[in-house]
Order: sequence, then C-alpha cells, then structure tokens
Amino acid sequence: MAKTAEEIRQLNERISYAGRFIDTLRAEVGKVIIGQSYMLDRLLIGLLSNGHVLLEGVPGLAKTLTIKSLSQAIHAKFSRIQFTPDLLPADVIGTLIYNQQKGEFVIRKGPIFGNFILADEINRAPAKVQSALLEAMQERQVTIGESTFSLEEPFLVLATQNPLEQEGTYPLPEAQVDRFLMKVVVGYPSRSEEQLIVRQAVEGLTMPTVNPVVSMQEILAARSLVREVYMDEKVERYILDIVFATRFPSEAGLENLKPLISYGSSPRGSINLAIAAKAHAFLSKRGYVVPEDVRSICLDVLRHRIGITYEAEAENVTAEAVVQQVLDKVALP
Repeated sequence: MAKTAEEIRQLNERISYAGRFIDTLRAEVGKVIIGQSYMLDRLLIGLLSNGHVLLEGVPGLAKTLTIKSLSQAIHAKFSRIQFTPDLLPADVIGTLIYNQQKGEFVIRKGPIFGNFILADEINRAPAKVQSALLEAMQERQVTIGESTFSLEEPFLVLATQNPLEQEGTYPLPEAQVDRFLMKVVVGYPSRSEEQLIVRQAVEGLTMPTVNPVVSMQEILAARSLVREVYMDEKVERYILDIVFATRFPSEAGLENLKPLISYGSSPRGSINLAIAAKAHAFLSKRGYVVPEDVRSICLDVLRHRIGITYEAEAENVTAEAVVQQVLDKVALP
C-alpha cells in the first residue's frame, strides 16, 4: 500500500531512532575485527531479516571470530557446533538420557538451543545431521523423541564452509542451501587492513573484550520496523523481473544464458530479496527501498539459488556471473 510523503518522513525518523544500536554494534565488533565491514553488514542484514547466513571463504578470514564477536555484543546465548563427519543428530539437537534414580528418560537439550548458532564447516556433516539442522532452520523447532520444542527468538544459524577442501565433506543438499537467506563469499582484507592485522598479531597485543551493548528486545523491535519499510510497486516489479529472468532468460532478452541455467530462483528467492532489501534500507537509516538496495544484496541472495549446467561449468561460467548478467540486462525502475 502506497505511503504519503509525511508517512515516509515519520518512518525515517523512527528508523533513525531505532537504528542507533547498529552504529554501537559495529563499533563494539570493530574493537576485535579489522575490516570485513561487508561481511558484518551481511550478518546484520540476516539478523534484521530473521534469516540464516552462510559464509564461504578460505581459512583465516575471521569468519568464525566475526560471528562470535557479533553474538558477544548482543545479550544472547551463543552456541558453537564444530561439524565433523562422525557427528550425530543427537550431538546437535539433544537426546533422551535414562535417569536411573527416577527410572525414566529425561531430555538433554543440545547446542541448537541458543540464539546464535555458529555451524562451523557445515559441509562436513553427514546427511542425518543436515536433516536435523534443516528442521531447526526452517520450522524454528526441534523434535527429540516424542516431544517438540520451539526455539527461542531470535534464532539464527550462521554457518561457515571452506570451498577449498573437498575431502571428507558432504555437499549441502539444495533444499538446505535454499534455507539460507544469503550465501556470502568472504574476500581478503585490503593491504592497509592486513598491515594492521599483522601488526596487532606480531606485537602480541591482548584481544579487546567485546561487551554486550544491544538487548534482544532492541533486535526484535528493529525486525518489526524492517517489515514496515516502504517498498514501491515499481521496486517489487524490479525484483520479479530479476527472478523471472533467471527462470526464463530468453523472455528477458538473455538467450545466451538459456543453455547455462539448469534452474532459476524459487519464490523464496523473491521473498528473501525483498526482505533483505528492506533490511539494507534500514541499515542506511532509510524508510523506503531504492533499486540500489536490491542490486547491492542481489548476488548474496541469488548465487546459491541458481543451478548451472555442465556446459556452464565447462565454460567456467559461475552462478555469480549469471546473476551479474541478469542485473546488467534488467532495466532499472
């Protein structure tokens, strides 16, 4: 529904006031993390959109440290699960333990019962563990024996995976990858940032303590405000144009992409693109979405939702390259 200029102005003021904690949060995490502002912004978008985030990058890029520091800066329960090939579903969600004194089975909850779940090297887990995690991610609930437990909000799975090693890894099922709001490819720090990182490490400086500076109530209030961010019908149509171009490239004038795409983005891609664009606008202290919000998060939202053919792989064409071609072709509103 269209908003008047006055309504948008009032929304801008509310967002500007409610979003003050974002700068505080960035500053607190910045005490430990040098650079990587792109990765941190994507984690914040996941937090505001109530969506899980998958981080992919070579070892040593501070993926785990960033997630841990973010959770420490918020009054929330943090759990870390190190995924290995011998992991069992019970190690993640919990299990029934026989209590001899009471003569009955009691439930022991697993590390999934937290607010921030760091799933380290998620692609090392076997299929049974993946399916147990899938229920928690999608349904926000866990089943142990005959009992089902709802997971406390906010509940966020922040997963990492190493793209280099393939030995002892299990490719994530498409159904699970699709549950992630974004797949963020983490790059190297800049030359000046790395110089600071090296200096800190060599001088043996004590790692600063990250203190809780944001309450869960502030996060939940910001989430409801993100949903109120105004999105014009033209921007909605722009999102649909992008998604439909991945499904029917010929109709969008991208005939060359037809043999390269095996399947396009699902409706979940359209929904997540809209929500993430609203969260991006919120981070910019804006009460309305502009096309640039959509473009800036499009790669992260769609790169794991597009299937590429063997022909594309033979020509070294990636899903990112496909999305970029779509963005270059689809007209801005």
